Amino acid sequence: MTFTTDTALLFIFSGLPAVGKSTLARFVAKEFGAVYLRIDTIEQGLKDLCRISVEGEGYRLAYRIASDNLRLGHPVVADCCNPVELTRREWEEVAIESSCRFVNIEVVCSDRTEHRKRAEQRIAAVPNLQLPTWDDIENREYHAWQKECIVIDTAGKTIGQCESELKEKIVNSLSPKKKQEQT
Repeated sequence: MTFTTDTALLFIFSGLPAVGKSTLARFVAKEFGAVYLRIDTIEQGLKDLCRISVEGEGYRLAYRIASDNLRLGHPVVADCCNPVELTRREWEEVAIESSCRFVNIEVVCSDRTEHRKRAEQRIAAVPNLQLPTWDDIENREYHAWQKECIVIDTAGKTIGQCESELKEKIVNSLSPKKKQEQT
């Protein structure tokens, strides 16, 4: 099933590494026919091609690519850790400036043991990407959400269960009733 809206839509993902965020972001991109922007890919590309030490450039480049696509009416998935209020607000501003709606999605894994196992068994999908260690993940700056967002806890669930739950929550968040409540 393909879901359509009257305007372009920005799906803003957030969550620590190894919680299942990219898996769910790719699912949403396929399900909603969206352009898929993965910050890891963009940042690694900048490192490999431009030989620069990347700090915020990956996000800022992604904002521009997202904006171009949203203005063309294409839905966009932003797959990123999105760990702080600043980047979360900047993604929302991209949507607002592009006259489109956005959906904030946080992916978590509440089972620390399962999360650690995932982190330690992961294989990098992006060439040359140095995956964070479990210590890196535990010590990463990550702020709690202060706004309403869709939360998917992947602990103890199959990928299919998480995909179904996420799709249902997205569709509900975009329903006409929910849209009226937001205005």
